[in-house]
Amino acid sequence: MSKNVHEFTDENFETDVTQSDLPVLIDFWAAWCGPCKAIAPLIDEIAGEYQGKIKVGKVDVDQNQNTAMKYGVRSIPTLLLMKNGEIVDQIVGAVPKGNITDILNKAI
Repeated sequence: MSKNVHEFTDENFETDVTQSDLPVLIDFWAAWCGPCKAIAPLIDEIAGEYQGKIKVGKVDVDQNQNTAMKYGVRSIPTLLLMKNGEIVDQIVGAVPKGNITDILNKAI
């Protein structure tokens, strides 16, 4: 994980995500998930490119099951875009970088 990608947990999700002044892109993932590993470099790139505009972080669904359940994450990777504590967009599955940046650009 790059220095621009935050680690969100059951403990810090409320403070770091729902109370964030910036829109937040959350990557729900697991260490054993192939497609999650495939998009990880894209998430790192996006975190660098959107620094200061979008907060980017990951939630390990095996370690943070309460957060994953609360947001109805059933498949991984799932990307949620939240703004002012509300989900404004969602992407399920490994997708090209352009699909992700499209939703981010709408949120800025």
